[in-house]
Amino acid sequence: MQDYGGYGGYGGYGQPPSGDYGHTAPLPPMPPPPPPPRRRVGLLSYLAVALVAGALGAGSVVALYHPAANSSAAPSAPPSAPAPLPSSAVPVPSNGGTGTSGGSLSKVEQGVVIINTTLQYSSERAAGTGMVINAASGLVLTNNHVIENSTKITATVAATGQKFQAKVVGYDVTGDVALIQLQHPSGLHQVPLGDSSKVKVGDAVTALGNAEGQSAIVPAPGHITGVNRTITASDQGGSVQSETLHGMLQTDAGIVSGDSGGPLVNAAGQVIGMDTAGNDVRSDQQQAAGFAIPINTALSVAREIAAGHGSSTISIGYPPFIGIYVGQGASSDPQQQAAAQQQQNNGFGGFGGNGFGGNGSAGNGSGSQSCYSNDSNLPVPSAIAPVSSGTLVIGTICNSPAADAGVAAGSVITSVNGQAVGAPESLHTQIAKYRPGDTVSVTWVTPSGQHKTASVTFTAGPPL
Repeated sequence: MQDYGGYGGYGGYGQPPSGDYGHTAPLPPMPPPPPPPRRRVGLLSYLAVALVAGALGAGSVVALYHPAANSSAAPSAPPSAPAPLPSSAVPVPSNGGTGTSGGSLSKVEQGVVIINTTLQYSSERAAGTGMVINAASGLVLTNNHVIENSTKITATVAATGQKFQAKVVGYDVTGDVALIQLQHPSGLHQVPLGDSSKVKVGDAVTALGNAEGQSAIVPAPGHITGVNRTITASDQGGSVQSETLHGMLQTDAGIVSGDSGGPLVNAAGQVIGMDTAGNDVRSDQQQAAGFAIPINTALSVAREIAAGHGSSTISIGYPPFIGIYVGQGASSDPQQQAAAQQQQNNGFGGFGGNGFGGNGSAGNGSGSQSCYSNDSNLPVPSAIAPVSSGTLVIGTICNSPAADAGVAAGSVITSVNGQAVGAPESLHTQIAKYRPGDTVSVTWVTPSGQHKTASVTFTAGPPL
């Protein structure tokens, strides 16, 4: 989940705003945590909400897959992506797939779903919103940050209470657009769609969404206060470290956490945008601001996803999963990665010995675990492989491909299929070339200095 930063540079657009991502909000049936912290005046945030089930591993990064709590084994692999859909599967603006551009707020509400996700490997659950854009096929449009790192997705039709399991069709991380498909769809209604190219400053709009993750769709009236805005985001909890979104619609509607992926509706009852970011105002001198991806832009991306057209920005289906946590930093030196990780951990009270407890398997007598099911008790390894370059493994996920191959905390991965690996990002880059089911040769050095090589077959991981 993510936060956008201050937007003081908007005037002549100047520097795009920058900031950080997401905040917590309670989701039943878990006991409610304290209210989400108030953000600094002027910050923009992604509008999904997250509930930390244990100690969130804020300092760790799950390489090639983020991890559900209370399980000693990795979950079964998510289903593979569906076959490419016909071009008509995703409607065009001002059509909505019904042959008419007419709509109403009540019609839009019939097509809005509440999305709940489980993020097993980071001990979280999260909530957002989505819009049905093809009732017969069960296609739902939402933000990528609503479903990123999810190991399970459910969608509940707000108007009827119907609940569906969902799988990921594809996503665009840089554009923050995702397309999911409800399983065995029935009784669905798609939202009426407008044409975002016709939106003007001053137009009356209403934002709809799962406000604060409370499982209810709440309308927030307002007006368009800007078009073609550019905003930059940085990530505290998700996989994306930073991203810039262009061409955004700006509104003074009261958009809040949980609204991500929900519709921004014009006065004619047509969806003209997808709620994506908003600020938290504590000053009478500051105006509320929300941002939405224009519906034309979102549908264009969804159309490419539905057709199975992957690209440098669009991912189809689920990514490959090896099942390790890696350290922080851009250094190729494992010791530097460990130091950066430890510094990050210290900023959040650390992982080990903080009273939260982990969900790993048998310990080794030194306080660390041989594998982990989430990152709630994940210390930096005390023993690190004696090599000068490679990606340090902070921990392995139980029953993952890496764990099955014998990779353990403190190991350093030095190559994949003969290609040298250095900083953690280089390992991400190597793995991203492959698909679930592919088998590669992985070489690593153990904490005791042994050099090992094994064949590893990637499984399917959660969307990044």
